[in-house]
Amino acid sequence: MVAPAAGIPAEGEGLKVIVRVPAGTGKSGALTLVQRRLIEAAALQEAQDLLFQHTVLCQTCLPYRDPGDDVREWGRINGKVHLEIAAGKAMHPILGRRVPVGLPFGAKSRLVLTHLNTEAVRTGSSEIEVGSSLAGFVRQLKLDAHGRNMTAIKDQLTRLSAASIGLGIVHEGQAITVNAHIVTAFSLWPPNDERQRVFWPQTVRLSQEYFDSLQRHAVPLDEGAIRALAHSAMALDIYAWLAQRLHRIARDKPQFVPWAALHEQFGFHYSRIRKFREVFLEALRQVAAVYPEARVGEELNRQGKPAGLVLYNSPTPVPKLMVSVRVQDCG
Repeated sequence: MVAPAAGIPAEGEGLKVIVRVPAGTGKSGALTLVQRRLIEAAALQEAQDLLFQHTVLCQTCLPYRDPGDDVREWGRINGKVHLEIAAGKAMHPILGRRVPVGLPFGAKSRLVLTHLNTEAVRTGSSEIEVGSSLAGFVRQLKLDAHGRNMTAIKDQLTRLSAASIGLGIVHEGQAITVNAHIVTAFSLWPPNDERQRVFWPQTVRLSQEYFDSLQRHAVPLDEGAIRALAHSAMALDIYAWLAQRLHRIARDKPQFVPWAALHEQFGFHYSRIRKFREVFLEALRQVAAVYPEARVGEELNRQGKPAGLVLYNSPTPVPKLMVSVRVQDCG
């Protein structure tokens, strides 16, 4: 049965009780940075510039936290979609030898990968100059493009550049497999401060296998939404997941997703589903602020306890006509 408090969202009504944007403020009584981003994004009536994510990364995810230097492989399976990523090595410009580089993780790795995907789709080229464009992208997201924050973003770019990836997806009855580095070549320039561990790729070239797959399976996202959710890896993952999934659901056949499955997909680092549900719903409330067309309800079991989410057919966060026009203009 559907939870009485949440009800079944009517078409065009969007998410209901479980996804209201929190109204609280910071300790000083002023809006927090996160709340300001959500309010600004919700106030926009039209989608902003397009960003793109690979459909496999919309249905699976990278680690949320640093798994540690000793963890060299990561994998996630979600239905008929499979992601595997292995940490790699990079040539150290000062030591003159290849050194291990850790796995990508966190919100910044997702932002960097989205940027690489977007530049590849926008330019139609697998070679991307990131020396200045990444800093510009970071500023668009209203993140600090200097200091510790930029160092962390550069670190994630280096990790992504060194990693190898395996993508598996069943699409329209066809099994598609991509085994390659996301990036096949990248140039590392020494950091300004040699005491820094972070290297900085100035130019990256996406592997042809990944680039070709991206052209066929890129999911358009709203830049304003990504900006608003840039603080949270889980919120970014939920937004991308709903963006690629809701519009594919049949209008007369809502899909039920149990909390156990959601925990496996998004909450692998939470030992208790109850705690995961609490964190997930908070992230979902933030996603609702930037994707109000999404229609999701919560279902209870016969004992009146949370059983899972019900997904309903919803418009994409970026109109298909807008995607077509923008991609043609870029070409």
